[in-house]
Amino acid sequence: MISTRQLSQLPLPSSLRSILQALAMLDAILEEEWDYRYYSYNAHWSETEQMASMRTGSGDDFFAVFDSSGCFLRGFGHEAAMAPANNASSQVWPGVLDTVPSVFCSSLNEAAFHMQDTTFCIWCQVDDAAWSCGMVEFPEGEDDPDGSQWMLTPLDGKPETYQAFAQEYYELDVDLSAIARIFAHEPLTAELVAAFSTSRTLEEVLIDAEEIGYHC
Repeated sequence: MISTRQLSQLPLPSSLRSILQALAMLDAILEEEWDYRYYSYNAHWSETEQMASMRTGSGDDFFAVFDSSGCFLRGFGHEAAMAPANNASSQVWPGVLDTVPSVFCSSLNEAAFHMQDTTFCIWCQVDDAAWSCGMVEFPEGEDDPDGSQWMLTPLDGKPETYQAFAQEYYELDVDLSAIARIFAHEPLTAELVAAFSTSRTLEEVLIDAEEIGYHC
């Protein structure tokens, strides 16, 4: 399991970016409507940044920003014990945002990320060998106090993980080899798109691929 208490298995930014693009591409192939997709990726978030996101539709989300400084990722689990609405202070849990490096200040001040609702935050600067998070005293008796475990564990880059997700979220049985080809960033072809038994055409999917920055 990956969480703020166990970050060693979370891929470093260069690999994580590829995984998040693949997840967004898979969702785009399976779901025509952007609003109903779980994962998304905008390779043109700004002139210098790319942004990945996950939204459950129930109030839980994360946003990850990739730029020349590295990667900044903040998440919010609305049912987590550390959520502002669920703790005595009604504020972001102490330590979660206190030591975020100044190179990520633009993300900390990004209104779209509603930082006031953050339950966890991690970062990895470009020369770092591992991910970091703040010095947090977690509440006792909670398996996943900040919601990071269930949000970060699916980012392991394993096709089997996404296959299980698609069965639950989209209620679809998706061919494992086709998923693996997307994780490998193989070129999109009509044959590959058809392997997902989707109603979407190659031309439609290629439009999404441009936004995602999905390239082989």
